Amino acid sequence: MRARPVTSPRRLLGTLAAAGAVLTLAACGGGSDAGAPEASGSPSTGSSTGSASEGAFPVTIDSALGEATIEEAPQRVVTVGWAAQDAAVALGVTPVGIPTDAWSGDAEGYQPWFREAVEDDGGDLPTTYADLPTVDVEAIVEMEPDVVLAPLSGLDQGVYDQLSAFAPVVAYPDGPWISTWQEVIDLTGQALGKPDEAAELVASVEDMITGAGAENGDLAGKTFAYAYIGEPGQLAFYPETDARVSFLTSLGMELAPSVAALEIPEGSFYASISLENADVLDDVDVLISWYNSPEEQAAAESQPLFAQIPAVQRGSYLPMVDRQLAAATTVVTPLSVPWAIDRYVPLVAEAAAKA
Repeated sequence: MRARPVTSPRRLLGTLAAAGAVLTLAACGGGSDAGAPEASGSPSTGSSTGSASEGAFPVTIDSALGEATIEEAPQRVVTVGWAAQDAAVALGVTPVGIPTDAWSGDAEGYQPWFREAVEDDGGDLPTTYADLPTVDVEAIVEMEPDVVLAPLSGLDQGVYDQLSAFAPVVAYPDGPWISTWQEVIDLTGQALGKPDEAAELVASVEDMITGAGAENGDLAGKTFAYAYIGEPGQLAFYPETDARVSFLTSLGMELAPSVAALEIPEGSFYASISLENADVLDDVDVLISWYNSPEEQAAAESQPLFAQIPAVQRGSYLPMVDRQLAAATTVVTPLSVPWAIDRYVPLVAEAAAKA
């Protein structure tokens, strides 16, 4: 199936809610409709949909790196890390600056669902800058942001302090790269003065995913593991809080107990085991792994111990080599889910049918 087109941000809340309602009705449930107000402005000044909730400002948002106090509705938003730019656009605010995506973005560094959403709404694309391997602080400061959104990022204390001297910075609540997609939308909504719209958006995205799971009933109860197998002899697994994992559990699947029991080292967002211990994966019905390239996939699959994993032997193994599809389902957002879900869920269901 082809990817479903991304809707305009001004219609996104309503579209997601309606789609969620239809899909959930198929599962004998119900979803709530949420209308979205009209959009105005352009990224040069901060494009916004509707106004902030009454009494939303000033607001103080705590993070693991410090407090951010936002006095009034931001007009110039810059994002750091993943996902916040999508949440902002879905809430009607096009950032003036976002990180370039050299991994899954187009030639100009924009992820396709983000570009489509902004252009469909008639807006201008924001300026891009580098935030990996280090954040270009000078580039951000030159954009004169009213707020910097970094709820899912690797921001360290030093960069946080540098940026905070120029604008309030909304960092992650617990640690780098471990915020849930729901937290990203919630924190973005707080920062933009739209907490109620953010809550509706979370519910709509959840309805869309659970509804897709209901349409593919064979997924219910199937165990899975999501891995990265780039380093020879090693398997890296993502925990339940990771967005790519929570996407699958929202479809009705279950993280395999053997993987759920793995200990995540402090400061990391995944757990690793040696391929020599791959027999612990006997309880995995479906194994999903992403790769940087077909060559990396071939190198991983050529390892004899990898080939002995039960899910690989029976064909209930899904390699993710399409970078854009992998990124869209790794960083679950209100823009990436509608773009990817019609392509991704059938692939997962096909693998699960062989378990």
